[in-house]
Amino acid sequence: MGSSADTAVSEAQTAIETVGPAIALLDAQGTVVGWSQAAQRLVGYSAAEVVGRSAGVLLVAADDRVKASQAAQESTLRGRWSGLAQVRHRDGRSIDVRLCVSSLSGQDGREWWVVCATDKALLPAWPAEATVAVPLLATLPVPSCLPIGVVIRDTHLRCIRANDAQGSWDGIPLQQRLGRRLTEAAPGTAAETLEAVMHQVLESGDPGMHVDYQALLPANVPSNRILTASFVRIDDAQGRALGVCVVSVDVTDCRRARERLAILGEASRRIGTTLDVMQTGQELADLAVPFLADYATVDLAESVPLGEEPLAHLCVQDGRIPVFHRAGLASIHPGTPESLSARGAPVFVPPTSPVTGVLRSGKSHFEPMLDTSPGTWLDHHGAAWAEKIGEHAMHSLMVVPIHARDAVLGVAVFVRTKDPRPFEEDDLLLAEELVSWAALALDNAHQYVRERSAALALQRHLLPRRATGGSAAEVAWHYLPADGHYGVGGDWFDVIPLPGARVALVVGDVVGHGINAAATMGRLRTAVRTLAAMDLSPDELLAHLDDLVVDLTEADADPRHLVTTTMAATCLYAVYDPVTRTCTMARAGHPPPAVIDPHGRVTFPDLPSGAPLGLGLVPFESVTLELAEGSGLALYTDGLIEARHRDISDGMNRLRAALARPYLTLDDLCSSTVDTLRAEPPSDDVTLLLARTRSLSADQVASWQFPSDPAVVSRARTLATRQLTQWGLEHLAESTELIVSELFTNAIIHGNGDCNSDRTIGLRLIRHEMLTCEVSDASHSHPLLRHPRTTDEHGRGLFLVTQLSRRWGTRHIPDGKLIWSDQQLSASA
Repeated sequence: MGSSADTAVSEAQTAIETVGPAIALLDAQGTVVGWSQAAQRLVGYSAAEVVGRSAGVLLVAADDRVKASQAAQESTLRGRWSGLAQVRHRDGRSIDVRLCVSSLSGQDGREWWVVCATDKALLPAWPAEATVAVPLLATLPVPSCLPIGVVIRDTHLRCIRANDAQGSWDGIPLQQRLGRRLTEAAPGTAAETLEAVMHQVLESGDPGMHVDYQALLPANVPSNRILTASFVRIDDAQGRALGVCVVSVDVTDCRRARERLAILGEASRRIGTTLDVMQTGQELADLAVPFLADYATVDLAESVPLGEEPLAHLCVQDGRIPVFHRAGLASIHPGTPESLSARGAPVFVPPTSPVTGVLRSGKSHFEPMLDTSPGTWLDHHGAAWAEKIGEHAMHSLMVVPIHARDAVLGVAVFVRTKDPRPFEEDDLLLAEELVSWAALALDNAHQYVRERSAALALQRHLLPRRATGGSAAEVAWHYLPADGHYGVGGDWFDVIPLPGARVALVVGDVVGHGINAAATMGRLRTAVRTLAAMDLSPDELLAHLDDLVVDLTEADADPRHLVTTTMAATCLYAVYDPVTRTCTMARAGHPPPAVIDPHGRVTFPDLPSGAPLGLGLVPFESVTLELAEGSGLALYTDGLIEARHRDISDGMNRLRAALARPYLTLDDLCSSTVDTLRAEPPSDDVTLLLARTRSLSADQVASWQFPSDPAVVSRARTLATRQLTQWGLEHLAESTELIVSELFTNAIIHGNGDCNSDRTIGLRLIRHEMLTCEVSDASHSHPLLRHPRTTDEHGRGLFLVTQLSRRWGTRHIPDGKLIWSDQQLSASA
């Protein structure tokens, strides 16, 4: 609650607003001839007690009476005077008041005065805006008050007295005003409105306060001056209405200052709401119309919307200037008929245009009265422009450059058509303030566009372009980056061919957005591919990837800051084998995959979620599923199923319904699923990887088991050659025999150690896009490729395999290890 002093001030303000300023009307001899109710309220004397007496009797000090005489002389010379004095209250006490005296002229040629008084005790409490509010004269500075307009009208509203200031503001000469009503001196609706207020004041005795009106100039003269007036009834000695006193103050500058502050306040709320340069340009145009102009355009250099580096300065070269695009367009007329270019379209700017001069100088072009006469720049601007100017009565123009960090981003053009007032210097200052604010927002948006473009380019460069599932699966994918507000994220996917006709399917998501997230994504995708080449199981691969993320986090940490940095990511890794039709998968904090059976039934397998990468918390677990041929696998990121106002379970159900359409091609299913589920606008990257599994037929695979005995090597070669003949691959028989022989011998010597062991050695041939030869044994030790010396008896086996194969490698299997070798099929095969 406020203090008692605040309450007293508030009550005093309310009293003045309802009763009006204390006004006394004096004749040439200083005799009171008129008295207001507010004057009675201030000093306690009624009109009957004061009218007809000298105003000097109300002054307490003799010095004040001397000052009053001097004030009369000064006001006669200067037209006004103000000062402090003590007046006598009816109850005998003294009141410190501020007096403001203005001389009045009448038809009789004698000077009269109007005196306004306000209790000095109230003055410090008035707010800053009171300089143009109630009481109008109370807050005028001492020793001299600002010019005020005073008019005294009789009960018929004819002007009987007025001062010179009033005529200088509203444009009505004193001779035209005296003896006439306002509607006679300046006919019009504004005068009728003011007279209606005067009638009400005369009838009720209540003052009319804070009545704004525009200067009553002739209709063909545009007026920018705004006045505010107070209307107070003046009573005679009998308490009857003598007339009405109208006190006016020019509040044009103050109102304009308030309007400018209001518009700038709107700019802070309405310009730069997005990180879209085109939208920001439109927001500037929308704010300028109708607050500042009737028509406005915002044209940006072509490089700005594209996120490219703007030119340090724009200049004319060979009679041409850089291309602009219209980002903002607004008009008081629907459809912006004044514009020759639509929003988003390129803008033609002739070399002689004011825009060109603005680009050269970097300074605004200000043309309050648009000169359309022959010989001006309009002669070279084209007939279409001249037609638009004439059709819409364009008469005042401002062209303001849009600067940001020593670069010109574009230009803003402001035009007045319907508003008859020409632009003034204050309007230009306001326009430049608005453009400066918009330039800051445009620069931020432009920088973001640049970063987003770089992140998108990096993201697209790092993601696979022509992924294929080979013989194992048909694949399709869809990647949709987040909208401009959130920025590109760290989603990635991959399809990695593995030995034995298998394929690895990967989807991951780096926490965060922007170019850093995209760069981290690239590092993790490379790491997954490297680990996949080692043919690790999904749970082992995620464990190694988790260790890598922890190491990267520690390496990237800033030792100068104690705050621990994190590099979190989620990942789902699945390996599908078309020979066994099994899929082994593991996930690290990632959404579970969806499995679509050949009939379209969608399920989400119970796969342990694991912890996100980089936390090093719990071990990862793999799960193996057997899939029917033609089954589908859907791997995705959380951006597909999560939304701000949607529960994740709802997103999973919607995904299930979207995927349950087996009749669609895989590409169509992928696109339609993303279109159905994605949020508008997407707040996170959306990635969907679909795979439709295939299986190898029985005649594409041949396998045998042999005892671990050197004697079986010859039989293994024979069986392999026979199978190649059935497949029509006789041209690979010789190389395959050598490969089988070397791998079998290596398995017998280094795998079991004991030639009489009852352990077996497996041989499998797979014909797919390659011819794969696999030899498995019970040992977990992996062979090493060596370059033997000429004197060595052993060590040339794997070296020979390397020469005969396109590639070879080893991997762990549940009961030992497997060595594989791929050979390229011939074109005829």
